[in-house]
Amino acid sequence: MPSSMFSRRAFAGAALGAGVACGAAKARPNVLWITSEDIGPHIGAYGDRVAVTPNLDRLASRGVIYRNAWSTAPVCAPARTTIISGMYPQATGSEHMRSMTSLPPGMLMYPCYLREAGYYVSNNSKEDYNLEYTGKVWDESSPKAHWRNRRPGQPFFSIFNFTITHESQIRRRPHTLIHDPREVRVPAYHPDTPEVRHDWAQYHDNITTMDKQAAEVLSQLEKDGLAGDTIVFFYGDHGSGMPRSKRWPYNSGLQVPLIVHIPEKFRHLAPKDYRPGGETSRLVGFIDLAPTLLSLCGIQPPAHMQGHAFLGEFEAPEQPLLYGFRGRMDERYDLVRSVRDKRYIYIRNYMPHRIYGQHIAYMFETPTTQVWKDLYDQGKLNAAQRRFWETKPSEELYDLEKDPDEVNNLAGSAAHREILERLRKAQQELALRIRDVGFLPEDEIHRRSKGSTPYQMGQDESKYPAGRVIRTAEEAAALRPGSAGGLLPAFKDSDSGVRYWAAMGLLMRGAEGVKSGRAQLLQALEDASPSVRVAAAEALGRYGNEQELKRALAVLLELANAEKQGAYVAMAALNALDYLDEKARPVKDAIAALPQADPNAPARAQGYVANLLKKTLSDLR
Repeated sequence: MPSSMFSRRAFAGAALGAGVACGAAKARPNVLWITSEDIGPHIGAYGDRVAVTPNLDRLASRGVIYRNAWSTAPVCAPARTTIISGMYPQATGSEHMRSMTSLPPGMLMYPCYLREAGYYVSNNSKEDYNLEYTGKVWDESSPKAHWRNRRPGQPFFSIFNFTITHESQIRRRPHTLIHDPREVRVPAYHPDTPEVRHDWAQYHDNITTMDKQAAEVLSQLEKDGLAGDTIVFFYGDHGSGMPRSKRWPYNSGLQVPLIVHIPEKFRHLAPKDYRPGGETSRLVGFIDLAPTLLSLCGIQPPAHMQGHAFLGEFEAPEQPLLYGFRGRMDERYDLVRSVRDKRYIYIRNYMPHRIYGQHIAYMFETPTTQVWKDLYDQGKLNAAQRRFWETKPSEELYDLEKDPDEVNNLAGSAAHREILERLRKAQQELALRIRDVGFLPEDEIHRRSKGSTPYQMGQDESKYPAGRVIRTAEEAAALRPGSAGGLLPAFKDSDSGVRYWAAMGLLMRGAEGVKSGRAQLLQALEDASPSVRVAAAEALGRYGNEQELKRALAVLLELANAEKQGAYVAMAALNALDYLDEKARPVKDAIAALPQADPNAPARAQGYVANLLKKTLSDLR
């Protein structure tokens, strides 16, 4: 355990002692979090003209709204993982959807610190973390969890989470619309069709229903005589559940509503600019929620937490930037990092050869996704609408003031060069500072950290030479003309993460890359790392000759066996087979005979291999 950290026992004693002292001198606040799934700032208090949210608007009139609040991830499990740990999932190896890793000994989830300080902590009721529990986390986590179950007079922290706004509820039919679909705003990247307008209207209907649910919890607080003793937060867990918001680290996928009400009794815990009914442009993110909560409760945030408290006794200075990310989304692999200031957002695509809208079975259940893709196939979309179904640029830059839908990419603008370089540098510096293990293939994250944790592995230079790996990824994804030859020496590196990005770099360059590094790719088919073999096989399968295709198919079929290779290797291989398109037809029967799952994979991830098999075989038919 790092020397800067308290042992759990020492912290518990200190926290409990502080709690007794605080109890004698001054009361401690209760804290209530009301959370809602899959919503952007589409409520009346934020100026949404079609929103019907009188109860949240009333809460905002008594509190402060945060104009620039960000989830760290544009999908639930990694976003909630950030909150519960106070750490970037890229550092803890937990960025991939429904993966499962562990925190190092001594690094606890934030409810543990509250419990040790004497708080009653309850969660009603979604958890959905990509991290294993560390000790006893909640006093109660269930649909019956409530502050009312605490001991008399005990301070509490309670969460009430509402799922009516979830992506799955946008497409639930039958549904009688309340909002007029003619009145909703269709963003520039979506086609303006009846199906899309219906989904946006139903999304707003669900927010109105959630508003009433939030009102019921606030009413209970009033009835219990606790409103004057309780700090209330309301926030969403990431952007809207509509496609290109959810799962994508644009502002549309990461910006959330955040309302904070601090009663007069605890106004000393508010920042100096707190004004009831006001708003702030301060940049705050999910990485900051755990430190802020602890700070409000008089607990100094532990040193390992990577965010900054924006309220309470241990409030930190405002941070200049917010960071987001995208890893594996269900069955599809990707690697994207984003960073924003108060006006611009920068996006770095490390797998630009993959289209934005990779086929994810769950996402394609939404009518908007289906009609959007159909219109693309028919050639009926404009440039802004087409982009989601095409490959990505290496870099993106958007002016959120002038282009809130993020459709006018300024990465090539000479007038914005300084902004691009500043935000690019910030993104690179964060990756190195936290030693972002997401630059390793998922199977290597787990293999290298066996017997330890991904965080500990990532901090060990002998196990993860972060600088070399990340620099090679940068060079691979930059796609500078004529740069393929510069990747060839990386094939000889002792670290498989470097060799992986060398192979990926040639794959990204298509026929030019294979021509430049054919010998290296053929040798990489026998690499000790399955991930290197997958990348080399996809490159040779897609852009090599007939003999190289045969070798590539043999490698990918071997690695696509989930029972023998594990889910992470198999998913990578099956993605590669899917992207071979018709070239995979000779092995269609062999693909159909592959196992449908890895019995050792996390339970929530069991369907991903089957989804890939179904999609690949459907296309080959």
